[in-house]
Amino acid sequence: MLSLLVLHGPNLNLLGKREPGIYGVQTLESINALLTEAAQDLSVDLDIFQSNHEGALVDWIQGAWGHHQGILINPGAYTHTSVAIRDAIAGVGLPTVEVHLSNIYQRESFRHHSYIAPVAIGQVSGFGAESYRLGLQALVGHVRSRSDQP
Repeated sequence: MLSLLVLHGPNLNLLGKREPGIYGVQTLESINALLTEAAQDLSVDLDIFQSNHEGALVDWIQGAWGHHQGILINPGAYTHTSVAIRDAIAGVGLPTVEVHLSNIYQRESFRHHSYIAPVAIGQVSGFGAESYRLGLQALVGHVRSRSDQP
């Protein structure tokens, strides 16, 4: 069975409380439930983790090699700062989809640059929690189209 890693970056553990006008009112737990339900419908396994620490995210990305067939990641603020996460994604060579709750291109100019986008197969942003589901569907479709995974 297809297995994917889902990573949530810094401050996403505060969803539902943190700046609801930008990030919405859904909690991280509700987003994870949405992803779990979508994964069941798609017949895929998910491992889901959140960390506020860049090195922990890098460790999970490196650990995905040989265990997962793709990565769905919301790097949070590390999108705009982390060469380490970018290099880890490039290093493991797994198809990766970057997701964001808000449209990062309608926000402050420093958020318009993503270190992750050049090593990702795609990016979904601006649809709130739905960005995760759309990203998951796209990732599963991509991986299945390039492998013998059912």
